[in-house]
Formats: sequence, C-alpha cells, structure tokens
Amino acid sequence: MFKKVPSNVFILGLVSFFNDSASEMIYPIIPIFLTTVLHAPVAVVGLIDGIADGAASLFKFVFGYMSDRMRKRKIFVVYGYAANALSKPIVGLATVWPMVLFAQVLSRFGKGLRTSARDSLLLQNTTLHNKGYIFGFHRAMDSAGAVFGPLLALYLLSVLNENLRAVFFFAFIPGALSILLLILFIKEKRQDDASKKVKISFAWKSINSKLKLFFLVSIVFALGNSTNSFLILRAHDLGLTTTLTIVVYILYNVCYSLFSAPAGHVADKIGARKVYAVGLLIFALVYFFFAAINSSFWVWLLFPIYGLYIAFTDGISKAYIAEFITEEESGTFFGLYEAGISIAIFLASFIGGLLWSIYSPSVTFYYGSFMAILAFMILLYGKLLRKI
Repeated sequence: MFKKVPSNVFILGLVSFFNDSASEMIYPIIPIFLTTVLHAPVAVVGLIDGIADGAASLFKFVFGYMSDRMRKRKIFVVYGYAANALSKPIVGLATVWPMVLFAQVLSRFGKGLRTSARDSLLLQNTTLHNKGYIFGFHRAMDSAGAVFGPLLALYLLSVLNENLRAVFFFAFIPGALSILLLILFIKEKRQDDASKKVKISFAWKSINSKLKLFFLVSIVFALGNSTNSFLILRAHDLGLTTTLTIVVYILYNVCYSLFSAPAGHVADKIGARKVYAVGLLIFALVYFFFAAINSSFWVWLLFPIYGLYIAFTDGISKAYIAEFITEEESGTFFGLYEAGISIAIFLASFIGGLLWSIYSPSVTFYYGSFMAILAFMILLYGKLLRKI
C-alpha cells in the first residue's frame, strides 16, 4: 500500500499519527477530568468543545485564503501543529475549567491554522483517480494515532496511579515529534512565480451546484453532530469505568483507521457522494441506539460501528470537494467548508449540552439522529435544490 503513496503524503500521515496520538491521549480523559476533578457541569463540557470549535471556524477560512494568496502551505502547517502541542501541558496545569477552555481554543486555533493548508498539500499529491484513496490514507494514519494515543494513556494511567494531570504533560512529546517531522522532511511543491500573491475570486453563483448542495448537506448534518465527549460521558454514565471508557473509544478509532483507506478506494470507484451518504445513515443509526440503550453492553458494539461512520465521511468529504476545485484555490474552499462545519458543530454541542442537562442524554442523541436523517434526505433529493 505504501508504494502507491507519495512521500509527502506518507510523511504528512506520520505527522498526523503523532499529533493525533497526543490529542487522543487526552481527549477521552478531558470530559472526565472536567466533571470529576474540576467539578464542571456537563453543559460546560459541551460549551468548551463548542466554543473551541466555533472560535477556530473563522481561522480555518482566513488562513486557508491566506495560504492560497501567499502560495505557501508548509509554514501554516508547522505553526498550526505547534499551537496544538503547546495546548496539552496547559490542560495539565488547569485548576478551573476556563483554563481548559483556553487550552482547547489554542488547540483549535492550531487546527484552524493548519487544516486547509495541509489538505492543499495533500491535494498537490493527488491525481484525477486517487483523491479518495490519498485523503482516506491520510485519515487512516490520523486515526491510527487515535488508537495508539489512548493505549499510551491507559499505560500511563496504570503506572501513574490514574494521575490524569501527568498524562496531559506526557502528551506534549508526540506533538513535538510531529513538528520535527514537518520541519525536516516535508517538501512543498515549488510554485511558478511563488513570490507573487494570487488573487482568489470567490462568488457564490460561480460555485458548482453539486458542491453548493454538499455544503448545505454538511452543515445540516453538523448541526446535530455534537462533540464526541457526549458519547464518552454516555458510556461512563452507563457504567463503564474510566479505563473501559478509553478502551471502547480505542475500538472506535481502530475501525476508523482500518476502514478509512478502503472507503476512499471505494469512493474513487463508485463516487464519494454515495459513500458519504452511507456514512450519514450509519451515524443516524448509532445515535438512535445511543439514545435508546440502558445497558453498557451495547456500547461495545456501537462505538466500533461509529468508527465506520467517520471512515465513510471524514476523508471522503475532502475528496468530494476536491472534484470541483483547483489546487490554487483549495485552501479557500477547504477553509470555507471547515469554517461552516465548525460553526455548526459549535451550535450542535451547545444544543446537545442543553438537551442533556434540561431533559436527558437520550434527547441529545435522538436530536443528532434526526439531523443526520434530514441531511441524508437533502442529499438524496438534492436535484430539487440545486438552483439555489
């Protein structure tokens, strides 16, 4: 498989592996840390994730646009991953939940800084026939880090007597490794007249109608796709210990990692839109059952299936967008897409937290399932909406 992957893509995959190892070491721990150590209410967990994603949304578009104009990619990616790495020890130092909020905003700022430029670097290394596979391979490497990171966290928790703060400090190490890989090994494609800034024209009417429809579908879906922290808290509330909650989260990432590249390959064969549609249905099914179950037994089945959803949508969405844009304008369009998704997820997390606190966890998941079905229906009958 590696023979088919350009060196830049492979190195970017390793970078994402180490960075996601760092992030996922602490991701399943943060909601537990907030609610048990800092004694924050569940609504604050959703609020922190929502604010962090919302604050980064503007940066994803702005820095994507700047990356296109400057015709530079690597510098945005390096500084973006650096900000993410620095956020980890800040969480370890937190004594009140606003410090965690600051760290998460810094982390998402780094994501906003790097994401569009990184996707543009990936696009530089694709052909007309392998976009799904390249983006799927990258997501597979990223999610492999999401398997390794929680496993490392489990080991650290066992030898450190479940000292959650210490894990946050150790998470800085793989983050630093990702930055070194970027600096030493990533080679940016040389641009003709790179010193000249490119003028990017952006007009809604000029965008392909299929792409506009996909943006709409993605936003509708994201409005119900609240933070994964709610899934972790749901598993914990159903009786899983902190350790078992991390284990089941690892299963989710194993499935995500195993199926991302194959899903991308299938998308290259039958079309990214069809694969993405299947992902929406899987999400709706999983969220519906997370609302309905009352036993932790089902969590062990639902989390791996949830991994299939993300494998069928995450890299696939980038591959689909790439069908309608050029590399020169890719930062702007990837940034626009990420910004819209981030704002919608902010709203979804805020709404989900309120529904959880005011009514019950089940209402949060029923709401997410409904929005996924609505997005699927819009995608299915989208021909009626392409004149927008």
